[in-house]
Amino acid sequence: MDRLTPLAAMFLEAEDVDEHASLAIGSLAVFEGPTPDFEEFVRTIEGRLPLIPRYRQKVRRVVLDLAAPAWVDDPEFDVRRHVRRTALPAPGGRHEIDQFLSQAMTSRMDRNSPLWECWFCEGLADGRWALLSKIHHSMVDGVSGTDLYRLILDPTRSPREPVPDDWRPAVPASALTFTAVALLEAASSLQIARAVTAALGAPRRSARTAMASTRGLWKFTSAIRPVHATSLMGTLDGSRRYAWTQVSIADIRAVRTAHDVTFNDVALAAVTGGFRRLLEHRGETPDAHALRSLVPVSMRAPGEESIPDNRVSLMLPYLPVDVADPVERLKTVHRRIRELQASHEPEAGSSLTSLASLGPFAAVSEGIRLGLRLPQRHVATVTTNVPGPRMPLYALGRELKELLPYVPIADRVRIGVAIISYRDTLTFGLTGDYETARDLDVLADAIAESMRELVDEARARAGSTGSRPSTA
Repeated sequence: MDRLTPLAAMFLEAEDVDEHASLAIGSLAVFEGPTPDFEEFVRTIEGRLPLIPRYRQKVRRVVLDLAAPAWVDDPEFDVRRHVRRTALPAPGGRHEIDQFLSQAMTSRMDRNSPLWECWFCEGLADGRWALLSKIHHSMVDGVSGTDLYRLILDPTRSPREPVPDDWRPAVPASALTFTAVALLEAASSLQIARAVTAALGAPRRSARTAMASTRGLWKFTSAIRPVHATSLMGTLDGSRRYAWTQVSIADIRAVRTAHDVTFNDVALAAVTGGFRRLLEHRGETPDAHALRSLVPVSMRAPGEESIPDNRVSLMLPYLPVDVADPVERLKTVHRRIRELQASHEPEAGSSLTSLASLGPFAAVSEGIRLGLRLPQRHVATVTTNVPGPRMPLYALGRELKELLPYVPIADRVRIGVAIISYRDTLTFGLTGDYETARDLDVLADAIAESMRELVDEARARAGSTGSRPSTA
């Protein structure tokens, strides 16, 4: 039986603890017109469901949380409960898109059904239409969630044929049988035995990995101290705001080449500059210990992008909002990320979830609930960067023009940043608390301005040396 990992279950627990939280991730795919027929679109989604078995499964909990919840077939599955139709009010521009995303992503999904929704959205400006993919974070992480587009959409204007489908839901087990199987699986030592066997097969490598993870775990847990208080943290009201801004991937590459840093370093530096300006706009001092960000790190091996589950760890860098010079800010981001990677912080975060999977689920679940009930004062924002499709994609012959990402916020984090690339554009999607992030557009504009500063400096540097920044 396919059970939720402790990390996946944590996203459900977070909603149980905070009645205002909705832990769904999503993205809005904007297509060229004309808008296709809705019934044809529903048939297209239905014809691809065999490619994503999880879409026809729901979460079933074990009595008293004696074992981890499991994914089971939904005997009442109906695709029309998940594919919905809506239209934006005129003129269907940026403001209307922001409002739609805010409202659609704020609402929680029904735990008695598969945890996904697909919104068919008409009425966008210039004759465009859109598809909102909304998936609970317990089902997928950002990488696998984005990769589902490659299954649902087409690589050419010619739609693929429906996939043969002989799916029939499994007969639900009785509560007694389901609980008994869960307890037997929980008591099994097979997983531990396999780990021991693997360790014996490669003792030196395993010892080195264990030592590195242990050092990183110690640093990971011992170095976490509360951030300095700002308006970026505090209680949330349950409703959300959304805004976005976009930059050219060629510009990102130019800055990366000019300063020998990574693509992610440049994106994080732009976000850092944006938060610095936001704090100044609010009359607050951009303090060196004001902005620690949770930065998810994919732990997927090549070829695992389409597997719908959570395979992420995390880093917790301080973003240097106190540094005024944009280039120095970029270099500081680069240095801090390298230091965290060298200290094996991502492996340490992964070790925490691995250790949790070995403990009794009831104890792990209660520990998660207890931790979520305590006031969170260590992370001020979340910044997730997911590489999206590089080649054009299509739906029913219409080209995908833009991809706008959405990241959920909860646990006193009032603003989150989701970053995604599609073709030649990098999009920053900003989620804010409705009441306390009324100036979310200030952050969006400030990220774009921070990026312009870095690009102008890179071009000036290239001009002074008689060369142009590389866009390769």
